[in-house]
Amino acid sequence: MSVPAVPFLDLRSGDDAADVRAAIDRVIASGWFVLGPEVEAFEAEFAAASGARFAVGVGNGTDALTLLLRAADIGPGDEVIVPALTAAFSAMAVLAAGAQPVFADLDPARLTLDPGACEAVITPRTRAIMPVHLYGQAADVPALRALADSHSLLLVEDCCQAHLATCAGVPVGTTSFGGAFSFYPTKNLGALGDGGAVITNDAAVAERLRRLRNGGQRERYQHDEPGLNSRLDELQAAVLRARLPCLAVQTARRRAIAAEYRRTLPAWLPPVAQVDAGHVYHLFPVRSSDRDTLQRHLHAAGIDTLVHYPLALTEQRAFASPTPAPCPVAERAAREVLSLPMRPGLSDADVAAVVEAAHSFQKGRVHA
Repeated sequence: MSVPAVPFLDLRSGDDAADVRAAIDRVIASGWFVLGPEVEAFEAEFAAASGARFAVGVGNGTDALTLLLRAADIGPGDEVIVPALTAAFSAMAVLAAGAQPVFADLDPARLTLDPGACEAVITPRTRAIMPVHLYGQAADVPALRALADSHSLLLVEDCCQAHLATCAGVPVGTTSFGGAFSFYPTKNLGALGDGGAVITNDAAVAERLRRLRNGGQRERYQHDEPGLNSRLDELQAAVLRARLPCLAVQTARRRAIAAEYRRTLPAWLPPVAQVDAGHVYHLFPVRSSDRDTLQRHLHAAGIDTLVHYPLALTEQRAFASPTPAPCPVAERAAREVLSLPMRPGLSDADVAAVVEAAHSFQKGRVHA
């Protein structure tokens, strides 16, 4: 039986196409393109959806993290603990704030920041802990918050892959200093370009973020402090407003696809564990000691896959250190993890094709 092609991504508008088009036309007709009513409305709607009092729209997810650190007065001479496996932009945001990222190893089940490994790298210069809710699964927020409190540190959450995710029933980003989100087109809530936001429950932090994103201006031409030019534009805010009402249904579909993968994938291809029911499945990674061969096999069968991420941050030249902390869990995961197709638009037949191709890989090896 021929296997249908299953692309990893399909960023074309689907059921929301008419709403997105209407949102774009509305902004064009208004003649207002930066920091206007669409941004204000989206900030209120996204804050409500995320369980927070405030949301502040910014240019992208990296800027969201950088500005959140800046709002916490973290900068030169400070250290921020970051998990050793994540997108490099998490650590680059720390550098952009003027601080130094320090890498800690992962919980071997979740593949998120391990509280024990995190505690081992705390120094007198440590100012914050930055868990990343990788693949859409929350890190152990209660344990990390307790660790941060015990050392008088801030907890700053990278929620860029975790829209609507919860940890022990509590929305991510709502019990810490704040949470940073990305609306890059591939995210669970994606714009038609770059975009980001910070959520917080602190009115003073939200107000400072609004200044920092706009050159540190208190009002026009009144710059109270150095800031960035990082503003979510009206077009992207309008698109996000059109798509936000669909996010809960799309998240439910992602969870249903994940459940089917977990039920039907071969036992020798274990998915990264679901530790919390609040997982929103931005990605669906599996682990294989023969990852690269498996990827080639799936590609030949018409199944697109991606590797998130092929190098731990401890192995990246951009973060080279003369005395890197050992992070064996992260470094092994970087060699083994493979992301299968995961998007709401996958049909049941698409999911079955992915599973069939995975089973055929092992059969071929047995009979080789």
